[in-house]
Amino acid sequence: MTPVYQPAIMSASLGRAWLHDFDDKVKVAAKEGFVGIEIFYEDLEHLARKLCQTDKPEPEELLQAAEHVSALCDSVGLEIIGLQPFLFYEGLLDRQRHDELITKMSLWLQIARKLGTNTIQIPGNFLPTEELTGDYDSIASDLRKLADIGAKENPPIRFAYENLCWSTHIDTWEKAWDICKRVDRPNFGLCLDTFNIAGRVWADPTSPTGTTPNADADLEASIQALVRDVDVNKVFYIQVVDAERMSVPLVAGHPFHVDGQPPRMSWSRNARAFAYETDRGAYLPVESVADAIIHGLGYKGWVSMELFSRTMAEEGPGVPAKHASRGIASWKKLQERLRLD
Repeated sequence: MTPVYQPAIMSASLGRAWLHDFDDKVKVAAKEGFVGIEIFYEDLEHLARKLCQTDKPEPEELLQAAEHVSALCDSVGLEIIGLQPFLFYEGLLDRQRHDELITKMSLWLQIARKLGTNTIQIPGNFLPTEELTGDYDSIASDLRKLADIGAKENPPIRFAYENLCWSTHIDTWEKAWDICKRVDRPNFGLCLDTFNIAGRVWADPTSPTGTTPNADADLEASIQALVRDVDVNKVFYIQVVDAERMSVPLVAGHPFHVDGQPPRMSWSRNARAFAYETDRGAYLPVESVADAIIHGLGYKGWVSMELFSRTMAEEGPGVPAKHASRGIASWKKLQERLRLD
C-alpha cells in the first residue's frame, strides 16, 4: 500500500558518515518517530570499510553492508524508501565513462535488492559544461537506458530524477519534467525537492536580498505550472527542506565559497535547514511549494526531511540525535500546517 504522508529522513542528514556511526543514526531516527529512511551510498561504503576492515570495499563487501543495513532498519521499524545518489551519469560526452556507469548500475541494482527498496535516485548532472551535452534527447536516451535495465528487475526498480538548483543543464523542475516525458517509461519519475525548486526560481545566495529579482511572481507561476502540468503518478517521492539566508552574499571571500563550485551548491552543502527553522535563518517559501505538491497536485506518499549542513560535521555522540529531533519537529509542524493525514 502506498504510504500516506509518512515521514522519512536521509541517512547522510544525520551526520557525516566519517564522523558518526551509521547504526546510531538509524536508531535515533526510529526513536524520534521516523518510519522511513533514504540510504546514502557513501554511508554504505563507510559501513563496508568498517565491517570488512578494508580501505576500498569490493562489491561483495558492499552487498554485505547492505544486508546489515536492511536487517538493522527492519529491527527498528524503518522502511528503506530509496538509495541515492547515482551521480554524474546522464549526458556524458565521454561514452567510455558512460559505459562504466552502466556497469556500476548493475551493482546498485543488487544493493537495492539487498536493501529491500525499489527506488534509486538520480540527481541532475552537475559536471562542467565541457564534459556534458545539453541535448535533451541525448540526456533522455541515457536515462531511458537505465529505466529499461531497471524494468527487468523483479520487482522492477524505479528511478527518481531530481533537478538540483545548481545542475549544469537540468536545474529546474520544469526541465526535469521535460526529460521525464522524453524518457517515457513507467519506472522513471521525479523526486521533487522544495529546496531545489525554491532555491532556483525564488532564492539567490549571491544576492544581497537573498532572492531573485522577481522571486514571488516567478515562484507563483512555477508552482501553478507544476500543479497544472505534472502527472502526480510520476512523482515518486518528495523532499522537504529549507536553507539559511546568507548574511552577506555568497561570493568570493565568503567562508562557504569554493572556486569553480556553483554558489548554490556551496550554499546547499553548508547551509540547509529543516523547514520552519527560522531561528537558524531558514527563509525559503517551503510551505508554499510543499502545499502545491501535496494539495495542489494531489501527491500522497513519502515525505523525506532531507538535510545537508555544516552542522552535520560537528563532533560528539549527540549530533545525530539532535538532527533527528530537529527533523521530526519540522515534520510535525508541516503536518500541522498542511493538515496531513
